Amino acid sequence: MYIFDLDGTITDTNDLWIDVDHRFLGRRGLTMTDEYQAAVAKAIFPVAADFTKKYYHLPDSPDDIMAEWEELAAHIYRDTAPLKPGAAELLARYRAEGEKLALFTACRPALCRMALERFGLTDCFSHIVYAEEIGLDKHDPRCFARLAELLGAPPEDCVLIDDSPDNCAAAVRSGMAAVGVYDRYYDSRQEELKAACTEYVRSLEELLK
Repeated sequence: MYIFDLDGTITDTNDLWIDVDHRFLGRRGLTMTDEYQAAVAKAIFPVAADFTKKYYHLPDSPDDIMAEWEELAAHIYRDTAPLKPGAAELLARYRAEGEKLALFTACRPALCRMALERFGLTDCFSHIVYAEEIGLDKHDPRCFARLAELLGAPPEDCVLIDDSPDNCAAAVRSGMAAVGVYDRYYDSRQEELKAACTEYVRSLEELLK
């Protein structure tokens, strides 16, 4: 089974979250620190919201923080975010070849659905699993072990396709194979990604060859 990530792998949406963070904090007269960015980049939404509240001593509840993030990001997922090169073609090929496909994302369900519906990709996947439903960050190998259980497939029969070095490393530690896909968000960590994965590509287009 091929398991696709969404942000930075299928959709070119990693960078938008930096803009969302700047706008969210800017509304409150705050600035984003490197420490903050590093922490929330790895976290599922509820964990990131709780961290944000505590880190900046905000009066907002985590639910209100998540709702505001969604409001700031919604039009991008719904209207403007592009697909990564080769994404639609690769999904179509795998489907035509009878491969089982799943989507595993830390994106909010509503935002994910907007993007998939916009590009007509919803029916590509037999399973769509959200990391926040599992309750673990994607850099935790236990997250991928639980994912395999939900998919009904042993880890050794699963291949993760993801742009994050942390996610790919966690998947491999859980027993899965991993294909690392370049995204500029992780430009400085490409050697880590290559080392973590069983295969590395600069673009999904390479997997079509």
